[in-house]
Amino acid sequence: MSILFIVIGLGLLVLGGEYLVRASVGLSFKLHISKMVIGLTVVSFATSAPELLVSLQAALDGFSSISLGNIIGSNIANIGLVLGITAMIAPLYISKDFYKIHWPFMGLFSVLLYYFLWNDNQLSALEGIILFLAVIGFIVTLIINAKRKALHGENAEIEEVDDKLAEVSYVKIFIWLAIGGLALYFGSELLVKGAVDLATKIGVSERIIAVTMIAVGTSVPELAASVIAALKQEESISIGNLIGSNIFNIGSVLGITALIQPIKVTSPEILSSDIFWMLGFALLLLLISILPKKNVINRFKGLIIFATYLVFIVTTFI
Repeated sequence: MSILFIVIGLGLLVLGGEYLVRASVGLSFKLHISKMVIGLTVVSFATSAPELLVSLQAALDGFSSISLGNIIGSNIANIGLVLGITAMIAPLYISKDFYKIHWPFMGLFSVLLYYFLWNDNQLSALEGIILFLAVIGFIVTLIINAKRKALHGENAEIEEVDDKLAEVSYVKIFIWLAIGGLALYFGSELLVKGAVDLATKIGVSERIIAVTMIAVGTSVPELAASVIAALKQEESISIGNLIGSNIFNIGSVLGITALIQPIKVTSPEILSSDIFWMLGFALLLLLISILPKKNVINRFKGLIIFATYLVFIVTTFI
């Protein structure tokens, strides 16, 4: 039954996230927000909604290890699982923005999270505000960079936005919002309940379930989209967007959650192991990007990243 709750919960989160993205984009078009700003802000916030609901629900229920494990595990999975598998299918090319904007911001957010948790074994409301304001700073930087590139006729790394959503009626938008909101709420309820029950039954901590099973589950949409794009040999696969997801996970998801309910470190392994794996994967990505065949992550590099992720999963359970 625990596995069933987790599967249904993940399914509802994916469904709810999809409807929320559609509704948010459609509403943004109605408010005459530019497509560039929608791609850089609205889509990014909406796609972080499933992680936000899971982390918030877990924190409110007193399972802080699930809140932190979900985000730290998702950030590891985005690089180790999603980026690793995608690169093994088709080489990924790295833009200058990766070195100038995306990786430095990801490094900053990762170190900030480590310091805040290490400092007093919790993420307080004040620290949540700092993280959220830092996300706003990241978004402003992206918008300024995208406008500069547009002036010079260059393409900026922006989430794709469906133009057809501009023609959607207000009625349909609010129906989508209702479906998305309900699916996210019940999905997070079932997922947290299933994770706690499963951890109790198999004799492991909630943190282990969160950092592995839940994290992989919430990364499945990104993995599916990236793999399909790689198989079709499309150029829409953006390392910047994956890195951006990691930044939003820490800044907006944990930031907003901490504002509502401070997140305490209840599992020592989060600070002694998990967060160092997250920092390690960020460093590995940088090193691999500047090694021979600079600015490209080929199949061999992808294999190294994915193999490292498998080592992380095995050592987590051991």
